[in-house]
Amino acid sequence: MRTHAVVDSPCGPLTLVAEGAALCGLYMVDQRHRPDELTFGSHDPGAEIFDRAETELKEYFAGQRREFEVPLAFVGTPFQQTVWAQLRKIPYGTTISYGQLADRLGNPAASRAVGLANGKNPIGIIVPCHRVVGSTGSLTGYGGGLERKRYLLDFEQGALF
Repeated sequence: MRTHAVVDSPCGPLTLVAEGAALCGLYMVDQRHRPDELTFGSHDPGAEIFDRAETELKEYFAGQRREFEVPLAFVGTPFQQTVWAQLRKIPYGTTISYGQLADRLGNPAASRAVGLANGKNPIGIIVPCHRVVGSTGSLTGYGGGLERKRYLLDFEQGALF
């Protein structure tokens, strides 16, 4: 059974979605590939999973957390789940290209497929798809919008302190 809650952040309101005791979604307002809100389940802002996720997000945005520990549950194809697992290995404050991510998966020709999977990441920020950039270091698509991507990258690289 799914439930959801909405929390505030410097990136605007974030909708957290849980399946049982694990987070399966974190969506921004006007996010591309945001599911229909009817799939988010009932509103349950007091659930323990949402308290934990909100606490970790607050710590992250306060510069006190670089890795998230909240339990996650991914819903996606096996390839998408492999990409999302690799995203979690990108260190805080760094970026890699879609091609480099494809290389890490052992398929250098899969950069477009990696980009599509990256764009459908259901747990933004916590699963740091914002750390993937174009081959020249340029900002390319981000489901939450390029302004948010720039904000998150600048924040992690210390430009906002």
